[in-house]
Amino acid sequence: MLFLRQSQRLANIVALRRWAPTWSGQQSESEDVSATVKRIRQELAEDKQQLQWRTPVGDRPEDWNSKLKAFSNTEQTSDFILMMQRPIDLSPKNMKQWWNKRQTKIERHMQQFIPERHKILGAELAAAHFILYRGGAAKFVNDPRWHRANEKGEFALPNKFDPSYKVEALRCDNMQLYYEGLENIRCLEQLKFLSFHNVQTFNDWCLDRVAGGQYPRLEVLDISGTEITHRGLSSLYRLAQLKLLIVNNPKESLEMELTCAMLESVIPQLKVVAADAIHYTT
Repeated sequence: MLFLRQSQRLANIVALRRWAPTWSGQQSESEDVSATVKRIRQELAEDKQQLQWRTPVGDRPEDWNSKLKAFSNTEQTSDFILMMQRPIDLSPKNMKQWWNKRQTKIERHMQQFIPERHKILGAELAAAHFILYRGGAAKFVNDPRWHRANEKGEFALPNKFDPSYKVEALRCDNMQLYYEGLENIRCLEQLKFLSFHNVQTFNDWCLDRVAGGQYPRLEVLDISGTEITHRGLSSLYRLAQLKLLIVNNPKESLEMELTCAMLESVIPQLKVVAADAIHYTT
């Protein structure tokens, strides 16, 4: 009996010795794997820390700033990146182009729709204020006068809502009017006359916005001296009460002539005339 117990113990010892190297190898291998995982995790954490958004150069307290920072672009867009990759050109021509683009951007922003102004003035007076402030003219129902701003840019119109003021006509001739500004002259129920004569920034997109501007009584529209093509002209079918449309030349191209003819067939009372028949040059 004792011999059997010793034999069993001996067998167990031999088995342990046989499997001991494998177990120790597995243990050492698992330790190596855990160390590798820790190292990778640490490297990922360091990479994430480096990829975090940093304060731009020039905005940090320790950075030196000059007065030229007023000309920097705070919008880090793809256009800005492309601009930074171009060589610096400080020629008078390039500086003039840069200044004109900047002024255009500012004017577009200034012409954006302001809801507070329309809440205070109403759609009619707000449109008149917008046009007169930029050198245009406005005429109201039951008032034969054309209201314009004086040399100081002042004009005599109410500064709050007055239901008796209904815009009947607007002259935007020779103005620098952009697509964003057209939102300020919408929903004029009594408007019958609207002129954009010689507005160089007026294009097909602007005409499409005018066509959908909710002018149920508009009878005369002047778009001569603008960049309107036959593509934009086709949007005027929505102005059902239009009687007179003034364009540069209805026969300047086959497409323009066909579009004018289609408009006259869709709106029976409409007459499309050339600018030479209305605006006489001296």
